[in-house]
Amino acid sequence: MSESSPLDPEDRKIVTLARSTRARNAVPEGAAVRDETGRTYVAGTVALESLRLTALQTAVAMAVASGATSLEAAAVVTEADAPVDADLAAVRDLGGAGTPVLLAGPDGLVRSTTRA
Repeated sequence: MSESSPLDPEDRKIVTLARSTRARNAVPEGAAVRDETGRTYVAGTVALESLRLTALQTAVAMAVASGATSLEAAAVVTEADAPVDADLAAVRDLGGAGTPVLLAGPDGLVRSTTRA
């Protein structure tokens, strides 16, 4: 996906939520996922001494804990160039292999879309 490609409004929403969470919580990454009913779950990086989760892993875990049975899409706002394998695996576990994962920079511009 290029920066000039229009984003679906629901995809733009999860990117905006992920970006807001990253900024509000001053964490390296923010993420949001949308489940099969359209509900969204938002999270930041968890960096405790005894627990480390990426923002996207945390958002997926929140969806599962809230009863989601599938995902429609995921977004992560990060300075990284690509989603990490663990993030893609978490999204794939809940959403399936075709679930889109939007990768945006801190400016909110989507740099790529990867299928989980």
